[in-house]
Amino acid sequence: QVQLVESGGGSVQAGGPLRLSCAASGRTFSSDNMGWVRQAPGKEREFVAGISWSGGNTYYADSVKGRFTISRDNAKKTVHMQMNSLKPEDTAVYYCAASTGSGWSRGYQYNYWGQGTQVTVSS
Repeated sequence: QVQLVESGGGSVQAGGPLRLSCAASGRTFSSDNMGWVRQAPGKEREFVAGISWSGGNTYYADSVKGRFTISRDNAKKTVHMQMNSLKPEDTAVYYCAASTGSGWSRGYQYNYWGQGTQVTVSS
């Protein structure tokens, strides 16, 4: 079992930054691939970014590539996502997620989810 708690969401103007954090507890964190998935009102969940268990590999959705950076600290059991140059279309609830399998570049490959944190970007 994995418990995930997100923090760092909020409201920001377009072009500004936000940093999301996710604290994990439960099973061995360092063996899990981690990611962020978002859901905007009226839309399906969208994979945003993923990072392998070692932190050595990352993968981003085209919509955020070059603007978002995912990282992890296995000693502290945390995952972070630095979001820069935010756009109104980035407005969504952002979920931290864990993948205990081998895949981590698609939303459906994640099997543990946090409660989500709201990010609102105004123009």
